[in-house]
Amino acid sequence: MNKQLTDMDRKDFLKKGLLGTGMFVASASLGNTMKNEIDEIEPLEPIGYNHLPNTDSKIKDNSVIHKADSRGKADHGWLVSNHTFSFANYHNPERMHFGVLRVLNDDKVEAGRGFGTHPHDNMEIISIPLEGDLEHKDSMGNSAIIKSGDIQVMSAGTGIMHSEFNKNQDSLVKFLQIWVYPNKRNVTPRYDQITLDKSKSKNKFQQILSPNADDEGVWIHQDAWFHLGNFENNTETNYQIKKKGNGVYAFILKGSAEIEGQKVEERDGFGVWDITDLNIKTTSENTEILLMEVPMTM
Repeated sequence: MNKQLTDMDRKDFLKKGLLGTGMFVASASLGNTMKNEIDEIEPLEPIGYNHLPNTDSKIKDNSVIHKADSRGKADHGWLVSNHTFSFANYHNPERMHFGVLRVLNDDKVEAGRGFGTHPHDNMEIISIPLEGDLEHKDSMGNSAIIKSGDIQVMSAGTGIMHSEFNKNQDSLVKFLQIWVYPNKRNVTPRYDQITLDKSKSKNKFQQILSPNADDEGVWIHQDAWFHLGNFENNTETNYQIKKKGNGVYAFILKGSAEIEGQKVEERDGFGVWDITDLNIKTTSENTEILLMEVPMTM
């Protein structure tokens, strides 16, 4: 993969990491050479809710809504990224995270371009391709292609190096990059990917991630559950919280819905906490929703 990168690309892609925030610095000398503004994030105080109920929400005492056009945006030419939470040059103190959900980036990568080899540590990193083919390589020896219908997970743990590259020369790659703080630090790094059976998400939520390696989907070092659903218009469904105290952040991939009476549209995010379940009604055809249930505190 990296042979396709020019010398200038290599320089642009090198990352400077922040220990304990998802980035890994192997040494001071390495750290000094790894400087750009793409993946760098600020370290956080001990994690609490870190956001105020949103006055635009109909259930504002225990919810927050992030409209699609209110997200941070970075245009690097080869990469266009919309940031739901503070990331790189986008800093919003009221949008640092939702519980342990730290990063939700909606990325578009130009043909033949990508993220060169860079480091992470102590973060659970989930990639969900939406369109195109993304080529992965890492320091654990993994080399794979992920595409729409797949889900990829990495436990960065004590530290990994990896690259993600659009292998196609004539089409974009679109994918979600999601970072979740782990409940265990300095675990042995690991990589996994699966192909989902999309028939299981027709008019219902399909589990795609959990804390249990024996459950459906991939697993991470955190008491989190992710579900995907693809719904027809006017479909009503109810989501039950898996663990008391967790909140749910819903991200609308396509279409529109009402969640607990709150209207949400394509690429809107809506977080709710202090609940036992969530009532959802779709308001358009082919509405696709990603639900991310996460602990609200560490």
